[in-house]
Amino acid sequence: MTVPAPSPLVLASASPRRLDLLRQIGIEPAGIDPADLDETPHRDELPSQHAARLAAEKADAVASRHAGSFVLAADTVVACGRRILPKAETEAQARTCLKLLSGRRHRVYGGVVLVLPDGRRLDRTVQTAVTFKVLSHEETEGYIASGEWLGKAGGYAIQGRAAALIRWIGGSYSNVVGLPLFEVSNMLYGAGFVSSARFISADG
Repeated sequence: MTVPAPSPLVLASASPRRLDLLRQIGIEPAGIDPADLDETPHRDELPSQHAARLAAEKADAVASRHAGSFVLAADTVVACGRRILPKAETEAQARTCLKLLSGRRHRVYGGVVLVLPDGRRLDRTVQTAVTFKVLSHEETEGYIASGEWLGKAGGYAIQGRAAALIRWIGGSYSNVVGLPLFEVSNMLYGAGFVSSARFISADG
């Protein structure tokens, strides 16, 4: 009896961090196809709603181009209260983000959607709390000079030099990096893409 080949997995993101995180748990996507959407928040949209909506829109856009595949999409939102912080593109934006984050707790929301080959969807929204130390002028300028903030939600990358500035984290670390691995692995297992043993097997 011939066993049908599993459907391929397409990652709906060009983020090298998300790809690295998937590889960390032994998952290598068959393809990478970013959705390239307008990520402007809607009026009065809460940070968790924004993350969930963008993940769903990315998933739908990419799934329409890959019939019969698994499609994994995600979005990461850094928020101070109800305020959604930008993906910093200028030093001024990064300084504004770091000033807001300094000495206070903020939230990182990860929206994740998995579209199955039959069109069904699984979705999760994950929340992680993060507290920065009170940043000195020298620490802020040193981090700005590193350039790590460029294109990062909230103007920092927890997996880089910003780790030295973070006093406490509550919840999923990988969610702050860009993909909540516990939830993603359970979604892939529940959808039948992989067996639970694959995530801990050296053979992949």
